[in-house]
Amino acid sequence: MSMKKLLLAALFALGAASPALAHAHLTGSEPADKAEIAAPTTLTLSFSEGLEIAFSGVEISGPSGPVSGVSAALGADGKTLLVTLPAALPPGAYTVNWHALASDGHKTTGSYGFVVK
Repeated sequence: MSMKKLLLAALFALGAASPALAHAHLTGSEPADKAEIAAPTTLTLSFSEGLEIAFSGVEISGPSGPVSGVSAALGADGKTLLVTLPAALPPGAYTVNWHALASDGHKTTGSYGFVVK
């Protein structure tokens, strides 16, 4: 095989593998980043890739410190974290710290905030 054909084959193989190597990035959330809302009882975090729920989740902090009793489940699409809060959050600023393990085995983290009126 000529060097040119070998190089083209290698580039094609790398390009074809790219979608499988993509990491899970947050593509949307409810409530949205910087939203000012009434007290939510659930949060929804949408990701670009499928998640491994056993190694993905959220921690929420508010005016009184960490919010305890938060649970997360994987949505039917495999790319959404459905977060249930133990009770309505009192007024104040909140930070959501998330971590996600994509089905490709790569972990990503991030955070966003919202305000409860």
